[in-house]
Amino acid sequence: MPHPDSPIILSVAIAALIALGLAIVLLLLWRRREEMRRYERSHRERTEAKERGSYKARLIHPDIDLTKCIGCGSCVHACPEDGVLDLLHGQAVVVHGARCVGHGRCAEVCPTGAIALTFADLNERTDLPAVTEEFEAVDVPGLFLAGELTGFSLVRTAVGHGTTVANTVQRRLKSAGASSDAGVVDLLIVGVGPAGMSCALRAKELGLNFDMIEQSEMIGGTVAAYPRKKLVMTQPMVLPLHGPLKQLEYLKEELVDLWNDLAKRHALPIRSGVRLKDVKRGDDGVFTADTSAGPVRARNVCLCLGRRGTPRKLGVPGENLPKVLYNLLDAESYKGRHVLVVGGGDSAIEAAIALAEQEGNTVTLSVRGRDLSRVKSKNQTRLQHSILEKGLKLVMDSAVERLDADSATIAVTVDGKQEMLVIPNEDIFVCIGGDPPFDLLKRAGVSFDPARRPKPAAMADNTTPLIWAVSLLLLVAIGILLWASINHSYYGANAAARTLVDDHRWLRPGGQFGLGMALVAMWLFVWNLAYLARKNQFLARFLPGSLRFWMGSHIFTGIGSFLCVILHAGFSYRMTLGGFAFVTLGIVLIAGLVGRYFYAIVPRAANGREMDLDELRTRVANIASEWDKSSRGLGSVVRDRVETLVREERWRASFFARAAGLFWSHIRIRRTLRELRMDPRFESVPEAERDELMMLAKRSLKLTLQIAHYEELRAILGSWRFIHRWLALLMLLFVIAHLVVAVRFAKLDWPLPAWIVTPATATTTTEAAP
Repeated sequence: MPHPDSPIILSVAIAALIALGLAIVLLLLWRRREEMRRYERSHRERTEAKERGSYKARLIHPDIDLTKCIGCGSCVHACPEDGVLDLLHGQAVVVHGARCVGHGRCAEVCPTGAIALTFADLNERTDLPAVTEEFEAVDVPGLFLAGELTGFSLVRTAVGHGTTVANTVQRRLKSAGASSDAGVVDLLIVGVGPAGMSCALRAKELGLNFDMIEQSEMIGGTVAAYPRKKLVMTQPMVLPLHGPLKQLEYLKEELVDLWNDLAKRHALPIRSGVRLKDVKRGDDGVFTADTSAGPVRARNVCLCLGRRGTPRKLGVPGENLPKVLYNLLDAESYKGRHVLVVGGGDSAIEAAIALAEQEGNTVTLSVRGRDLSRVKSKNQTRLQHSILEKGLKLVMDSAVERLDADSATIAVTVDGKQEMLVIPNEDIFVCIGGDPPFDLLKRAGVSFDPARRPKPAAMADNTTPLIWAVSLLLLVAIGILLWASINHSYYGANAAARTLVDDHRWLRPGGQFGLGMALVAMWLFVWNLAYLARKNQFLARFLPGSLRFWMGSHIFTGIGSFLCVILHAGFSYRMTLGGFAFVTLGIVLIAGLVGRYFYAIVPRAANGREMDLDELRTRVANIASEWDKSSRGLGSVVRDRVETLVREERWRASFFARAAGLFWSHIRIRRTLRELRMDPRFESVPEAERDELMMLAKRSLKLTLQIAHYEELRAILGSWRFIHRWLALLMLLFVIAHLVVAVRFAKLDWPLPAWIVTPATATTTTEAAP
């Protein structure tokens, strides 16, 4: 067998390295082409979302810190709502902010802590009550609002609200040492939905004296009103007195059955069919709730009423007909019917789809708006399928004018003109939302003034795992320097002189200390690879801990293993398999550091320029629209020419095409602006406006070129990820080969286990044994 230092092995290793390098280059070129195409699609969808209004969040949305985002895409894959996030220029961006309902999965899986859920601009929102972090009305102590009433619609969020309220009430009662008065309960829970159930279960667990009322005959709140067999996404959550839910998704019936079972098992004092009329706080601090079953006195009240309230009506003639309904509970009860569904939200679309799937039904969906931008992506896809496969008829930009016994008259706007459409029907479902019980809340003293709402908490710093990783590495590096200074007589000598030093026997690579450092390096390396397994959704269940923790440990173990290898090699390098593994490990670390700290700089700059460009394009469009009113389409001509150049200069698929585009772009900009100035229609435009538009068009085109330059630089830095991964694979192969050769040829200071002893090593091991 050739010696590990022989030219044959070195030649084979070099040839393998060249072949691997060519393969990496080919993969880089292919991936870059696909990346540019994806970025074009992402940018186009983001632009359309801004135009439709779905870009702006309703309540909460991801806030992305581009200084930390490394573009791993974990947040995009983790989000259960399609289209909220995507990658643009190598970093995460918000595309459809209106679709975000606050799952929080994006923030949970982000390995660098670059994402936090934050509130949208609520300064103009007058439909959200002012509550504290404990969900207490800011002006009414002891009155709590939980669940959907606060603007949050997730089942998991509502469960958390209810648990928090019960904890707060118990803590305050314990602190105040309140005595138990006859006829006064500690807590009155109004509404038995997700928030009310969790509040009651936690109150039962804490030993509170509480009462519960529900105006419906069945518990479940908004969830119970969902259509039959509707999937309810709960996300991972824990119910008091029950523990974690085993499933991530439940049918409506399964969740309601679970709540009914818990209510019976724990004997919750639920009074169904009892409606709350009013609630007032007396001078003694005790609330009196006026209900349909009589007054209830309580020290604290938790309102879990939801936001559905009274169904909103159309206000048209014929709406009182028996065929008009405001909720679909069981679509299977309607077969062979002509049905009209009115509404443009998720509930209307889900009802129309469910009805269209029933045998013999003819379903028409009337939508007031011109698009479905605020509808979940999954429902949009299902709607398209129902239109193509089930014959569902979609009528956009329409409004119901009147309802008759066997038909409905709808006003439809087509090309700016209004037409009347008569649709035969036997059933009508009006799904346009409801009027929340805000009047009741206002009478109770709840404020809806935006100025009264507490300011949202500042974005949390999630860099702790990185801080402890770097801190530990600093301590390790200092320890290695101290070790090297203590043993300077050995590490400072050349290879020949080291054999004469007394400590050579145990400091050399095959000695007890040297080999011990090799084993520690191998253990750290295995831990380092576990980070890749943790990113896999299937394997993540076997590796506890947040992805952020594993990212920190990935950095620590990567650099820590390199430091251990330095000690193992005795601060020296030779042209061997071990030396190749050492070099590739160093390159992998450098590539990783480039990716973590420098790769984010260029995408951040590119995305910042992207925002500037969008703003400029908006200004161009505004000026152009004004010109269109008086200049016979001149504004559209200018806008279209600018948009065409912007698009052509940005999304070229290949590197050489973009390089050529950059070369000719300056000439094209000047020529385009000159042609626009010479257009005869410009004579009717004031000179100041003409100069402003030319300036904006020029800035737009120049920003496009800057973004293209950033794209090229980003492409160069973007190769770090592939270099990091493929060289890591090559390093692993070198390490394995190095271990095999070391076991066969190295002289160790103790006997090897019998199962790895070979004829070649048996003699050397015996000779080297102490």
